[in-house]
Amino acid sequence: MVLVTDKDHALHKHFSEISEKLSKELNIPLEYRWGDYVYVSQYGDSDELGITWLPQLFAELEDGTVIKVLTQPNLSEAGYLDQERDYKASLEALRNYLSG
Repeated sequence: MVLVTDKDHALHKHFSEISEKLSKELNIPLEYRWGDYVYVSQYGDSDELGITWLPQLFAELEDGTVIKVLTQPNLSEAGYLDQERDYKASLEALRNYLSG
C-alpha cells in the first residue's frame, strides 16, 4: 500500500493510523510518499477543476495496477472523523477490487 501524505496535514494522523492498521492486519507493506502530487495526479481523486489533495491511500498490485483505497474521509452522521468507518471502507475497496 502507498500512503501519499504530508506530516503537517490535518488528516495525516487519521490516514496514517488506518493505513498502518491495514498494513499490519493484512500483512501488506506500507510505503509513505511525502507530498507526491505527481503520484496522486496519476492515480488519485481530484475535484472538478482537476486539483488533487492529500492524504490519499492506494494499493499497488503485483501487475502494476494501482487502486484507490481511501481518498477522502467518510464522516460520521454528526460530521466527525470516524476511524472505524474509514477502516471498513478501505477494506471494502480492497475486497471489491479483488473480487472482480
